Amino acid sequence: MLERAKEFLRTRKQAYRLTFKGVHADRVLADLARFCRANGSTFDKDPRIEGILQGRREVWLRIAAHLNMTEEELWSHFNPGE
Repeated sequence: MLERAKEFLRTRKQAYRLTFKGVHADRVLADLARFCRANGSTFDKDPRIEGILQGRREVWLRIAAHLNMTEEELWSHFNPGE
């Protein structure tokens, strides 16, 4: 069961890497980084807007994790304590 879960994570990482590869992927990632506030604060005085911005950033962090972490780092990230 554990090996199956690790294989699923490995193939998901591969899918992210294949999807976000090439000149068009670079453009999309740059756009998403801005839209998701990848490098900035999500603070807004309106808590509803801040919640939306935090959700966007969470999506960015998931994409970045799959593109930048090793399989072992991803496993630890999504399965803390194991």
